[in-house]
Amino acid sequence: MTDRGGALPEYLAGLEYPVSREDLIRWCQENGASTEQLQAVRALPVDQIGSAAELSDVLPVPWGR
Repeated sequence: MTDRGGALPEYLAGLEYPVSREDLIRWCQENGASTEQLQAVRALPVDQIGSAAELSDVLPVPWGR
């Protein structure tokens, strides 16, 4: 992961990559993401995320706060 000022939430640690945006939304909903976090995931500019590092790069800062 890159240092963007906020870490990915712990509940994303069990996520298997690659993951589609739709599956990521579902994962977040099932694991306690906030409304703001779900909105950020829905707005991602990619349809497929290949790794945790890629996810960290495309999520807005601050994600983990």
